[in-house]
Amino acid sequence: MNWIDGLIVEFDKGLRTVFAEARSVRPVPGAQCPEAEMSESERRHVAALMRINHVGEVCAQALYQGQAMTSSSAHLRASLEEAAHEETEHLAWTEQRIRELGGRKSLLNPLWYAGALAIGVAAGRCGDKWNLGFLAETERQVEAHLDGHLVRLPVQDQKSRAILEQMKVDEVKHADTAVRLGAAPLPGLVQRLMKLSARVMTQVAYRI
Repeated sequence: MNWIDGLIVEFDKGLRTVFAEARSVRPVPGAQCPEAEMSESERRHVAALMRINHVGEVCAQALYQGQAMTSSSAHLRASLEEAAHEETEHLAWTEQRIRELGGRKSLLNPLWYAGALAIGVAAGRCGDKWNLGFLAETERQVEAHLDGHLVRLPVQDQKSRAILEQMKVDEVKHADTAVRLGAAPLPGLVQRLMKLSARVMTQVAYRI
């Protein structure tokens, strides 16, 4: 595949992530749970939380894509692509749950995707150990973020809870894989900047 064909393939991935309906091979977690009785404000709140998680999955796709594009290791590229596949399922699960709750996806998804892709490319260019370190730290922060959402969910909403709990299991696995492959711990300043960026994203995505 020449570089033009490769560019077309990567561009198509971006279009599919942002605009197409995601597909899941695994059953949607919580599909067997009955829909909970919730007030209108509770439904709006949960839909907004799931919109944040959907944005996170859009960003994950872009990050993995950018990191894989610039990695020098075929083995690492394969690991990134496998993780991206599971993140695609998360994309499908959160999208379906948003729809069930009568909510909408973020209007800024193209912007979130472009920014995360640029960060992924930059991480990949720093070398594989830092690339993996960025992946591991991202997944740890997502795990903590999911813990926070599990606390904020209405107790009776078992459908949303099942989705977030399975997403957390997958994110822990991705972080562990990155460490096993040789991830380097990121400097504290970089970790703090990542947390600050995530905080801004969640606050904006909750509303827009």
